[in-house]
Amino acid sequence: MATIAAEGSNRIYSRETAEGRTFIRVQGTSHDENHAFIVMAKHFHKLGLPVPEVYSVSADEMEYTQEDLGDTLLYNYISGGRTSGEFSENEKHMLAKTLRALAHLQVEGAKGLDWSVCYPVPSFDRRSIMWDLNYFKYDYLKLTGTEFSEPLLENDFEKLAEKLLTVPCDVFMMRDCQSRNVMIKDNKPYFIDFQGGRRGPIYYDLASFLWQAKANLPQALREELLDAYLAELAKTGYSPIPPRDSFRQTLNHFVLFRSLQVLGAYGFRGLYEHKPHFIESIPFALRNLNDLFARQPELQTDYPTLFALLQSPCRDIMHIVSQDVSQNILRPLTITIYSFSFKRGIPADPSGNGGGYVFDCRSTHNPGKYEQYKTMTGLDKPVIDFLENDGEILTFLSHVYPIVDHHVERFLSRGFTHLQVSFGCTGGQHRSVYSAESLARHLREKYKPVYGENLRIEVHHREQEPTCTNNA
Repeated sequence: MATIAAEGSNRIYSRETAEGRTFIRVQGTSHDENHAFIVMAKHFHKLGLPVPEVYSVSADEMEYTQEDLGDTLLYNYISGGRTSGEFSENEKHMLAKTLRALAHLQVEGAKGLDWSVCYPVPSFDRRSIMWDLNYFKYDYLKLTGTEFSEPLLENDFEKLAEKLLTVPCDVFMMRDCQSRNVMIKDNKPYFIDFQGGRRGPIYYDLASFLWQAKANLPQALREELLDAYLAELAKTGYSPIPPRDSFRQTLNHFVLFRSLQVLGAYGFRGLYEHKPHFIESIPFALRNLNDLFARQPELQTDYPTLFALLQSPCRDIMHIVSQDVSQNILRPLTITIYSFSFKRGIPADPSGNGGGYVFDCRSTHNPGKYEQYKTMTGLDKPVIDFLENDGEILTFLSHVYPIVDHHVERFLSRGFTHLQVSFGCTGGQHRSVYSAESLARHLREKYKPVYGENLRIEVHHREQEPTCTNNA
């Protein structure tokens, strides 16, 4: 069993194997939340919509098992574009594919769904709107020490709520539709973590997805993806679909609302609970809001107090966030990864922490048994091809990654400064070298875009030349 980290959730996820197949076991803390997910997942799966299949449920519904969709989040799939701002054609294609799937989840998923199971409320309404706006007020503005006029802010809140409530609530609203809640399996997107879903407007999930704080989507790409979504929405039979200009104007208000809600979430999870990923997301959300107000000047007139609050203190708040991250939470973490030969013993840990994880690669097929590979290492393409085509090493690493991921996330959140991971094999030349390089690549792709310079990864192949070190 391998625990899977859940950054914003109190649920416990673990990957388990039985009868030759893997599945995900989920242990929840809320019966009503679990019940909502179970009922909705079964409903969506029966309709052929892309969600994980639920296999079994405990009598009290506090635990259930579901389909294993692998380890590839859409968030990681688009990591190249997120970090560079230049999205590849493959990344754009997957984003568009996800939005087309979303249109079907929203429209078809609403048909025959028992809304009474939705948690905590069955529908997007005034009360839930005010909850989210107050989330922003108390868990972001108050926690950052921002001064504001309560009556003037409430005026903007009331006006925004009135605008949002003019839109029909006639589809399934996932509510937290963003790239961290989409898995990619067999080149197909699947939606997860929709237990907070409810009846709602078509705009909310679209705003959530296209303006996710750290997705870093360029405005031109957002508009391109919006067109793809609207074209697919028409195919679902949803009606009436407003003209694009009208649709876009309404969407702006939902983008504002969703951005305020996520700032509240980032404030609570980050500034109060001190979870680093959420703290680091605050400046991105602020930039999104500043860009929204700049591109849509009518919003400045509609919500003058919000505009003033989100403009004037922006740099000061970013400074507060930066200070909180660098001084109180994100002490730099160095991950040292070794390949080694068991014949020479396990590598020492100079940090004094005792060596961390040691993984034994000797259960996997050894290319060193074959003459053509004896003078090569796990850095050489013929050896890499041998190991990957054989597949045993890939299965081995699929169990290693979740274990190390959990440790990395906990070490970062607790301010630890060093983690060592070692891979051993017979000669320290092939399997251990490949494994060390693969883990380093996995960690860079998953965590460097989030933690940047606060995460340093060092790879040492002990049995090779002393200069054979790859630092990042």
